[in-house]
Amino acid sequence: MAVTFDAGTAAKGGRLRVGILTTETPHHVRFVQAIAARHDVVRVFEERREISADFETHHPFEDERAVFERATWFDGADPGLSDVAEVETHRDLNDPKAVASMKAAGLDALLVFGTGRLNQNVIDVAPERIVNLHGANPEKYRGLDTHLWAVYHGDFRGLVTTLHRVAPELDRGGVVMRMPIPIHRGMKLHQLRKANTDVCIDISLQGLEMLANYGQFISQPQLYIGRYYSFMPAVLKSRCVRQFEAFTAAL
Repeated sequence: MAVTFDAGTAAKGGRLRVGILTTETPHHVRFVQAIAARHDVVRVFEERREISADFETHHPFEDERAVFERATWFDGADPGLSDVAEVETHRDLNDPKAVASMKAAGLDALLVFGTGRLNQNVIDVAPERIVNLHGANPEKYRGLDTHLWAVYHGDFRGLVTTLHRVAPELDRGGVVMRMPIPIHRGMKLHQLRKANTDVCIDISLQGLEMLANYGQFISQPQLYIGRYYSFMPAVLKSRCVRQFEAFTAAL
């Protein structure tokens, strides 16, 4: 049985009881930290599902990205999720034990950021109150590395972030809001994820305000089914670095 939610009570208190479904990376730690500053992050449900490609995906710009993010957000430190919130770890968040824990937590909302596909049992914990953060427009790009695929295709207008409802079909839930990622002259590709995370924080806080006021995430159905993308090979990421920097140099 899904937990009940009183929008009026939540709005009066200003703070919602939030659960965050995510994985441990610097940008996810920052996201949890920022949401916890405004709402009660009751628990982070960390996923450690192992997924990998059968080709090389790691690129040096990703090492630069990690250094840049830690320097920008944490003064060079390397905090974990457990440093900013209570964490419960599962290999797969679709596991019945994880689902039972989400139900028992009495959450007003579930925010999903960077996990694998979630099944109907997870959605049923709070069907009207679970949303996902997706890089790019899911009506054009679904799946993995979506911002990078937009850059690869030279689709710089596609550098947006979307907050959408979670549905059993991957990245197909109704869109709550979409916001462009600010790109500035001379910006490097290793800075893109930080800018995206800032947008993720912004639209999540706006979405939670919507939930507090109206008792649900108001959304519009997607009209198109975007192409599904998987891991981007490392060799293609080199092209992304070049194309992104050429684009920002001309701004």
